[in-house]
Formats: sequence, C-alpha cells, structure tokens
Amino acid sequence: MNKIPSVDLRDFLSDDPARKQKFVNEIGKAYEDIGFVALKGHFLDDALVKELYGEVKNFFDLPVETKQKYEIPGIGGQRGYVGFGKETAKGFKKADLKEFWHFGQYLAENSKYSDVYPDNVTVAEVPKFNEVGKKAYQMLEKTGKYVLRALALYLGLDEFYFDQYIAEGNSILRPIHYPPITQEPEDAVRAAAHGDINLITLLMGAQGRGLQVQNHDGEWIDAIAQPDELMINVGDMLSRHTNNKLKSTIHRVVNPDRELWGTSRYSIPFFMHPVSEMKLDALEGTYDENNPKLYPDTTAGEFLHERLVELGLIK
Repeated sequence: MNKIPSVDLRDFLSDDPARKQKFVNEIGKAYEDIGFVALKGHFLDDALVKELYGEVKNFFDLPVETKQKYEIPGIGGQRGYVGFGKETAKGFKKADLKEFWHFGQYLAENSKYSDVYPDNVTVAEVPKFNEVGKKAYQMLEKTGKYVLRALALYLGLDEFYFDQYIAEGNSILRPIHYPPITQEPEDAVRAAAHGDINLITLLMGAQGRGLQVQNHDGEWIDAIAQPDELMINVGDMLSRHTNNKLKSTIHRVVNPDRELWGTSRYSIPFFMHPVSEMKLDALEGTYDENNPKLYPDTTAGEFLHERLVELGLIK
C-alpha cells in the first residue's frame, strides 16, 4: 500500500446500519494493511483548531528560561514542558529535534486516579493556552472513543468494550514544536522512526510533507492529511492486545529540504491511553496453534513505564 486510506466518521455516526458497517470495514482493513487512516468528520471544528495553533505558537515563542519553569521533575515528562533534545526514540542515540508540552486527563474531584496522575500545569504567561488545550483534549478524546467503538465491532467485541478502559484513561495531548534547523543535524531528525505506545494516536498537523509511514514492504510513504482530516494510527498497546491483527506502524518526521530549515513545524498528537490496570493480553480469537501469542502478558501501566524508561524520560 502506498497511500493512506481516508474514512469519514460521519458514516459511523449515521443512523444507516450499512454506512456504519462500511466505516467499520474500511477502518479495520486499513489498520490491518498499514495501521494509519486519515479521518474526516471528527469533533474538532475549524475555529478551535485555529485557536489551538495560535495558543501553541504563543507558548513556544516564550523565552526558553520561561518555558523551563514548567518542566516538572520526577514525573517522566507526563505533564508540562519537555525541553528541546530531551526525548530519544527507542533504539536511537541522537535525540529528536523537538520540544513539547503535555496536557493530561481532566479528572472529577472524587476520581480514584486523582492521586495517581500528575496534575496539569497552568501557564501564567499565556492565559488561554490551558483553556483551549482542555477543549481540544476533550474533542479528540470524544473522537477517539468512536474510533475505538468501530474497532471493537471489527474485532467481534461488544461495541462499547473499550469505553470502560478509556474513561479517565491516562491520555496525553502533546503540542510539539520542531524549531528551525540552524546547523547540520548530524543524523538527528525531527522525530526518529518509532511506534507509538498507546491504543490509538489522533494527529493534528499532518498537512504538508514531513510525516512518513513505513508500509509492510518496508517502503517509506508520505502521510499527508487534508486540512479537515486527522491522521489516526494504531499504537503498540492496541497492537499487543490484538496480537498484531491491528498493526502499530513505524513512522517518523523527517527534516525538511535545506531551503526550509529556517521554518518551524508544529504538530499536535493526542495519545489515547487506557487506565493503567487494563490488561493488554492477546484477545481470545487472535491466536491459536498456528498463530501463537507474540507478546508476554502485561498491563497498560507496566508497559507505559517500560517505554518511558526506553525513551529516556524516566531515568
């Protein structure tokens, strides 16, 4: 496959069973074939997207010493600011050429996860940054819930199977700034080849060249979304849980052509995580004598911790 398939969530949300099943079939097949889709009909409107990009730029334009005030020690970068060159993809020695921010889950006061998840961090210098980030977080989480419902049906599960695990899940909204490249990168890239940790990732900002996906033939193909589309891919947790029936696809963000080195790039992925106690053991029916379990049993929390250590975010 050399092109990312496009699907429309409005098919799934319609009252027409045939349209709903069409969406289930299309997204399931795409995730088996390449692990990525471009999604129209999501819950982010144009005004919110424009406002979010404006606030993200306002934050990253702050002086480095101001941003560093929001770098919180001891939490593996799970909330607040993570400075340039702090994250290294699994298996790579060179750090990625990026800085980023993490918004986390918004919990009810009496939530049992209140003492488990770090608090969100408020930026005093950019008053609307946190408000707009929260709105975007909630609309992306809502979109992801319906995508997972479609995938549950594709897998032969109850439609609402994933709902119990993503309610108050440890999801992350990560605005990323890839600054202008000022000198020869020496093998470093904006984001080295990697698979995502989580269940699914919903990505804003895949317009234009940069994001590339490795298909099953080992070829790198450009993943370019239309302005009204999100790129949504399978993460390692969902891949493990389905015994690789739905594939977590390796992807990267390459450096631009030299004449564009002086430009910034912004992208905003939403990493949809379940609650930590969700078991990622291979689902019944995804393995047999001829197709054994590919991964040891684990939980989402254990797997996340292991990967954060590999990324250098937890020492």
